[in-house]
Amino acid sequence: MVSRTVRRATASAAALLTLTAVPAHAATHGSDTTRTGSTAALPAPDMTGLRAVLRTLTTQGAPGAIARIDDRGTVRTAAAGIGDRTTRRAIDNADRFRIGSVTKSFSAVVLLQLVDAHKLDLDSSVDHYLPGLLPDKRITVRHLLSHRSGLYDYTNSMFANSVSGFEAVRDKVFTYRQLVQLSLKHARTNAPGAAYSYSNTNFVVAGMLIEKLTGHSVGTAYRDRIIKPLKLRDTFYVHPSTKIPGRHARGYLTQDRAGAKPVDATDQTVSWAQSAGALISTTHDLNTFFSALLSGKLTSTAALTQMERWTPVNSTTRYGLGLRRRDLSCGVSVYGHTGAVQGFYTYSFTSKDGRRSLTALANTSNNGTVLNTMAGTLESAFCGKRTRTLQGSSLTGRGSYVTERRTAHEDIAPGITRD
Repeated sequence: MVSRTVRRATASAAALLTLTAVPAHAATHGSDTTRTGSTAALPAPDMTGLRAVLRTLTTQGAPGAIARIDDRGTVRTAAAGIGDRTTRRAIDNADRFRIGSVTKSFSAVVLLQLVDAHKLDLDSSVDHYLPGLLPDKRITVRHLLSHRSGLYDYTNSMFANSVSGFEAVRDKVFTYRQLVQLSLKHARTNAPGAAYSYSNTNFVVAGMLIEKLTGHSVGTAYRDRIIKPLKLRDTFYVHPSTKIPGRHARGYLTQDRAGAKPVDATDQTVSWAQSAGALISTTHDLNTFFSALLSGKLTSTAALTQMERWTPVNSTTRYGLGLRRRDLSCGVSVYGHTGAVQGFYTYSFTSKDGRRSLTALANTSNNGTVLNTMAGTLESAFCGKRTRTLQGSSLTGRGSYVTERRTAHEDIAPGITRD
């Protein structure tokens, strides 16, 4: 069952807009020196623990779950449950799936490549590139990519009711400007640069920047700049088509009403997300992508350093430019992104040097228990049997992993708390 608490902009939040915008770098923290990230220092993955996490996910509402670890040429995979509730076909790491907000990392990479090409300045106003789009000329490109623009996330309203909201847009096709206008109907959450506030609107605007500066669609930019160079044979941007091509897992949206049958959400345009969340991929391709990113194969060293200027989110998470850092219980930090789109949850992270990567998928959504438990895949992959219980948390299921009991927020409608 999902407990739903929508945090709407208040008068006090709106009042922040009269304040002077915070300088672009002011809220960030750039050091990783206190955390371990090199694979030379990592223990062996705990595959028993990883398999236990996946089995637990299938008892919590996910029809199936998969995970793949790529570790300096060694591949380890695990799977539990089914990829299709109708045929009962077993889920497999060869299955394609919708990756949701992991798409944001692809969008950020394209923009950082444009920074490298001197076609974009992170600290320039968005208005310089897209005149008149946003109401505040103080919002910079950096503010967008670090979720510090203050732009309201329109998905909080769109998916306040998960199933009816989804069905209303399942086959709909939006323009980027229509999505931005949905955001601008609401008060902003903070002055530019003043605070971190996750918003899909930021990466819709990022998509507009990509198309304006490259002269091509975001799909073409992803293909030419990332997918082809890395030979990602199972990664696609098919918007506005509703189908996942080839072999794929089906995704199931948990209903807000406890006990109701999950909704098959596999087929949809994902037009409500586009450059914020519409890519399709596999565990293999996502591991390849994040490994390439962190090992410096997609951007310059200077650009990657900018991506890793961190803003604190909570005690274990920081956000850079389209990139998350998760600090694990054993002292290891990992880098990547989470993804949520109706029917699919994704975790995809790599070590600091990009030499060990983990991608995990559960083919469900709107299920905070599953979302929290998925964090255990990171513990098993990067901490091995060194995983320790965090204060105030409890073990779930069997194996050597741990999940911290906390409120869950998806990358869809992040203002809604899911239990």
